[in-house]
Amino acid sequence: MSGKKNVVFGFFYLVLTALLGPYMITQYMGPLQHASQEYASAVAELNQAGQGSDPGELERVQTLTMLALDKKFKADDPIDSIKGGPHAHGNLEALLNIAVGVVLGLLTVAPWWKEAISWLFIGGALLHSGILYLGVVLGQGWAWAVLNTGIGPLMLLAGLLLAGVASVRGFSPRPTETR
Repeated sequence: MSGKKNVVFGFFYLVLTALLGPYMITQYMGPLQHASQEYASAVAELNQAGQGSDPGELERVQTLTMLALDKKFKADDPIDSIKGGPHAHGNLEALLNIAVGVVLGLLTVAPWWKEAISWLFIGGALLHSGILYLGVVLGQGWAWAVLNTGIGPLMLLAGLLLAGVASVRGFSPRPTETR
């Protein structure tokens, strides 16, 4: 069945992207919780200082509160980078591969056309969200140079276009119903 490799790839790639959830929790939630607790303590101290009459103390506590807020934002940055980058794009591209794999099995177009669509989707996923994994999660600087070429998203767009054209041309007619 043409498209089988996309379905298989899609499910395994979806598992990989799903594993980013526990990775984010184990790697980054501790520092984020610590920063959030520091910020909550600073806000409580700010409330107390606001009720006092010493303007110097209030300014000192406001500064500490702003620094605690900044620390909280910085602790949240790695999680946001993973969620918005490889995690979200990887999930989408895994599901796209599963969907295109199923559709390719239903199309009656030339085998070379199906293969081109199939490899465009797999290559596009690897060169887009796969490269995001290397850049964001594993910190590989060279990955950003590859990502900046835009080849992965272009391959996905080309695959979508070819799949759309193939769908217009190649869906099998429905068999006639017998009674």
